[in-house]
Amino acid sequence: MKILAVSDEPSQRYYDYYHPGSLADFDLILSCGDLSPQYLEFLVTMARCPLVYVHGNHDEVYRREPEGCICADDCLIEYGGLRILGLGGSYRYRNGTYMYSERQMLHRVRRLWLSIKRHRGFDILLTHAPARGLNDLETLPHRGFECFNTLLERFKPRYFVHGHIHRNYGIDIPQRMQKGSTTVINAFEYCIIDTEEPKK
Repeated sequence: MKILAVSDEPSQRYYDYYHPGSLADFDLILSCGDLSPQYLEFLVTMARCPLVYVHGNHDEVYRREPEGCICADDCLIEYGGLRILGLGGSYRYRNGTYMYSERQMLHRVRRLWLSIKRHRGFDILLTHAPARGLNDLETLPHRGFECFNTLLERFKPRYFVHGHIHRNYGIDIPQRMQKGSTTVINAFEYCIIDTEEPKK
């Protein structure tokens, strides 16, 4: 399966400079948040494959949810043999609809525990924020969640796909890294995932 992961800023390649057929090879699109409904609707229309998304911390400005897209926030969904666990939002640094304290995010995780067990784990952890110590920053708005590390260590998903940390924040911010058997992907702007690649 070929997956397009997007987050935070529209990709010029797939939006401003889009040409017919450039999205045709994708089987699934994952959005990690902070993208307009109009952009997500454009992608899902032109790609003609499902688009699964979670909310970013700036998505409280949505007046409506993107049409034709599947919200994975606070649920575990399956597509094409992949189990996708969705937990949107960022660390709380002010009042906001999609901002959470560590305790609040842990509560969301615990509410999903039965579904995770029923599905015997998950293949992709789809979030907006990173995990604590994995691609996050020390500033409060860009801090990751420790409970995401617990999920990764216990269930060892194949991929952890997040956004929120713009790669232009610094030259040392990786797009891909490994945490054990999990490939961690920062989907800022876009990243292509080929699930046929051998697992590292």
